Amino acid sequence: MSLSAILSEAYNFFRNHLAQLAMLTIPLLLIQVGIQLWLGVEMSKVDLENPQFGAPHMVAMMLLLLTFSVLIAALTLFLELRSQGHSPSAGMVLKASLPFVPPLLLAGVFSGLAILAPVMLFAAFGPVWLVGLVISFYLFARLAYVNFMVVVERLTPLEAIKGSFSFSGPIVLKTIALLMLYLPLSVVGNLLSSAAAMGGLPLQMLSDTFMSFIGLFVNVALFRLYMVSKKPSVE
Repeated sequence: MSLSAILSEAYNFFRNHLAQLAMLTIPLLLIQVGIQLWLGVEMSKVDLENPQFGAPHMVAMMLLLLTFSVLIAALTLFLELRSQGHSPSAGMVLKASLPFVPPLLLAGVFSGLAILAPVMLFAAFGPVWLVGLVISFYLFARLAYVNFMVVVERLTPLEAIKGSFSFSGPIVLKTIALLMLYLPLSVVGNLLSSAAAMGGLPLQMLSDTFMSFIGLFVNVALFRLYMVSKKPSVE
C-alpha cells in the first residue's frame, strides 16, 4: 500500500473516531503534560554549577513514564479492537490495557536506551554527533513497532524489540516518512506553546495537550502501516 493511502486511511480513522480517541487519551495527556510542565519549571530553577535533583523529581519522572505507558497501551489496544470490528468503551479499553503497562514500560526503557546510545556516544567527538543523531533516528524507525509487538503480538519486551527490528526492515523508508511528521508538529507545537505561555500555565497546558493529541495521528498511521505490512498468521 502506498504511503498516501496509509495517510488517507489514518486520517479517516482519526476523524471518524475523534470523540472516542479524545475520551480515551485526553485525561492521560493532561496528566502527562502537567508533569512535563512542572518538570520544566523545576529544571529552569536548577543551578547549573551544582545541579540537585530530589525525590519529587524522580517520582515525577517515574509517573511520567508510567502515564506514557498507560497511554500507549490504551491507544494501541483501542486501535487493535477497532481493526477487529469491536466498539469498546474508553473505560473498558483502559482497564484491559493495564496488564500491558509493565512490559511496555520495560520495552520502552530498553529501546529508548538503544536509540539514545549512538547520539550520546558520538557526542564525545564534537561535530560527529550528527552521525550519531542519524543512527539514532534510524534505530527509532526500526524500533517504532515495539509497542504493537507487545500489545498485538503479546511478545515479551526483548522479543518485541527483536520483532520490531526484523519487521521494520522492508518498510523502514515508509516508517521514517511517517516519523518525520513529528517535525512540523513539533515546530507548530512549540510556537503555540510559547504563545499560550503568555496567557498563563493553564492555557499552555491546554495548548500542549491539544498538540499532543494531534500528534497521536502519527501512532495511528504507524499502526495502519503495521497492519497492512503484517503477514497473516497461519492456523
